[in-house]
Amino acid sequence: MEHEDEFPVLVAQDGPLNGQRWSLNHTLVVGRDPSCDIHVQDRQVSRFHARLTPTPEGVTLEDLGSKNGTNHNGVELSAPVMLQDGDLLGIALAQQFIFLTSDATMPLAQGGTRSGRLLMDQKSRQVWVKQQQLAPPLSAQQFKLLWLIYEKQGQVISRSELVSVVWGEEQVAGVSDQALDALIRRLRDRLAVLDPSHQYINTVRGHGLRLDNPPQGE
Repeated sequence: MEHEDEFPVLVAQDGPLNGQRWSLNHTLVVGRDPSCDIHVQDRQVSRFHARLTPTPEGVTLEDLGSKNGTNHNGVELSAPVMLQDGDLLGIALAQQFIFLTSDATMPLAQGGTRSGRLLMDQKSRQVWVKQQQLAPPLSAQQFKLLWLIYEKQGQVISRSELVSVVWGEEQVAGVSDQALDALIRRLRDRLAVLDPSHQYINTVRGHGLRLDNPPQGE
């Protein structure tokens, strides 16, 4: 018998089902009808809204002709799509899910190799501040920047390294200081929503950025 951890999982985020998860070892129908495998009690959700189907190639997501649509990574679905690890699924505007290829990649809000008010999980691309999940998720560029200084907590990361990691080495020459500053400002604003009392991203003038991540409880 296969262990459940070997199956992909669907994890509910922002919405009435937040925190619940389902193993994708069989087809799951999402909808407002009580008979659905994943029952979302919200008027925006159609009775039979979307379907996730495990296949030998992976898990496909399809919209079942819903009134308010199904989103895949922020884009409304017009045809079935094969899901990739970390993909975000939106059922109308009522419920969001994240797709993970294994239960072993489940994000943990506490513990792990890091400790502090700010916690990150690279696999699921999730961020927690003071044990609250940041939602909606950070953009790809915002996450890359924050992950870099998170991985090197206490170290000062140069602006050139930040640009190289976030935009890619081939794009370095075309990225202005203003573009980096704007990205940093947006990221600070996002973190401040959950903890306005502390600035996590510190600028070390003439050098770069450093993460200031106090221990939990401080």
